[in-house]
Amino acid sequence: MPTFRISEAAELLGVSDDTVRRWAEVGRLATVRDDAGRQAIDGPVLARFAAELAEGGESATERAAVVRESARNRFAGIVTRVLRDGLMAQVEIQAGPHRVVSLMSREAADELGLAPGVLAVGSVKATNVVVEVPEQRR
Repeated sequence: MPTFRISEAAELLGVSDDTVRRWAEVGRLATVRDDAGRQAIDGPVLARFAAELAEGGESATERAAVVRESARNRFAGIVTRVLRDGLMAQVEIQAGPHRVVSLMSREAADELGLAPGVLAVGSVKATNVVVEVPEQRR
């Protein structure tokens, strides 16, 4: 299973490196040592943590006031869940505060080696995209 350095985990969770270090120091996020002796996080552990954080955490607009935004169509994140059933698979990726769900063939999921803890990029192509600019707080 892959491991992720502190900076990689921070980027995937949408927080700072210091936040991930604090979580590790207080035991909220378990760490291991990678081959180079650096502090790292096992992929499956990071996947569970990302999913828990998204379920009980603040929304993106609660964390920081959004002035303007137009999300890009590529979401780099960590696979948090893969459900395989017959010919199809449902893959969930946690990309910072965003949960991206993809339905694909089971064969594709198997060939990509998708499992909780694997780094993946969800590319979204849609004919309709909603862009919002929330009211500014004063």
